Amino acid sequence: MRDDKNNESKQGNIHTESFSESRRNWLVTAGAIPFATGLLKVRKSMASTVLKHGILPAKDKFQISGTYLNAAYTHPMSLGSANAIKSFLDLRMVNGRGKGVNMATDRREALDLFAKLINADPQELAWVPSTMVGENLVVSGLGLPGSKARVVTDAYHFDGSLYLYQQLAKQGLDLHILGPRNNQIDMNELDVAIKPGTRLVAISLVSTINGFQHDLKAVCDLAHSRGAMVYADIIQAAGAVPIDVKESGVDFCACSTYKWLMGDFGVGFLYVRKDRLEMLKRSQYGYRQLADYAFHAFPFDQPGTELFESRPKEDTGGHFEVGTLGNEAVAALRYSLGLLLETGIDKIQQFRQPMIDRLQSALPELGYAQMTPANSKSPIVSFAFRDASKILKSRLDAADINIQLYENRLRISPSFYNDTDDIEKLIKVLS
Repeated sequence: MRDDKNNESKQGNIHTESFSESRRNWLVTAGAIPFATGLLKVRKSMASTVLKHGILPAKDKFQISGTYLNAAYTHPMSLGSANAIKSFLDLRMVNGRGKGVNMATDRREALDLFAKLINADPQELAWVPSTMVGENLVVSGLGLPGSKARVVTDAYHFDGSLYLYQQLAKQGLDLHILGPRNNQIDMNELDVAIKPGTRLVAISLVSTINGFQHDLKAVCDLAHSRGAMVYADIIQAAGAVPIDVKESGVDFCACSTYKWLMGDFGVGFLYVRKDRLEMLKRSQYGYRQLADYAFHAFPFDQPGTELFESRPKEDTGGHFEVGTLGNEAVAALRYSLGLLLETGIDKIQQFRQPMIDRLQSALPELGYAQMTPANSKSPIVSFAFRDASKILKSRLDAADINIQLYENRLRISPSFYNDTDDIEKLIKVLS
């Protein structure tokens, strides 16, 4: 599983999502829910956020066992997405109940919804199986393997990505990895590192380590001023913080969909800015790249000079898509992207922030050292604590609380189904 190594998967107590039907409609209007005095418990520190289409926390959209504060590991699937998968499975079972399911429609609409979420053109997007596949396609497309080009990255980038660039460094790549300073990457140090002639700056927009969020526009402006391009891993950002690829000017980005996009494994997106596409060489080929083709080899075929003729699509999908997608994950994603857009990423971020702030203020007083910048607006907050997994795991298991434990640190990542009661319960257990 991306972002969490084998030992983490053993430490994480991941609850399996049920496929039971929701007792409410997908979007419940605020007026349809009785709002009598005392019905909803509201804390002064964070009142329930009333939205156009419902109320946060969105507990009715999920069926979660225990206190789940580990969405950065893998986000619980919503009831609506689970039901979409059930409908897809009806289609695959050919039981007569899946007649309304159309895989091509799911793919088209999910891609359009993601384009809207990050302000991209749909033609700038390709389906990929994972974030790392997307980054590898960019790296290969730029011709970096075997080259002596300069690449700048930082220690907050994903570990699989750092491994990628270190392996290329053995082939001659000029690699520079910036270390953290005060729980963030210093822009002045980045300025020095991006020398003229740098080919690529590769970052995680939101770090899986501690939630540090780069100023993407500032990074892109700096890189572009030196002739470099920028790749951003957005798996811990998409669906959790507002992203505008046009405003930022980012050249390439990619993400899987099983985290804050609330999709599932095996399906992700690659974004390539339209004016950068011609700079990337195709490095793999498959039927999903075809705009048109014809055989001239079989009975009743039209005659032709070649036995098989083809013409590729010229958009991002035509450059990088290869074969069959995990269409059940696409069905789930189509629903979840609609839910995110209806709710509003800015509203989710606003609702979540008091929980992050409370953790940032309370846990250092209990001996947990801050690893996340104090002004962070991302969904992830991390703390250093010696022997964290050894000391805390049994306590958390007994309280049925799920966070991410590492050997000497812990990571907490609330989402829009959580509330301050969950945070206070965690603080009490960690006391």
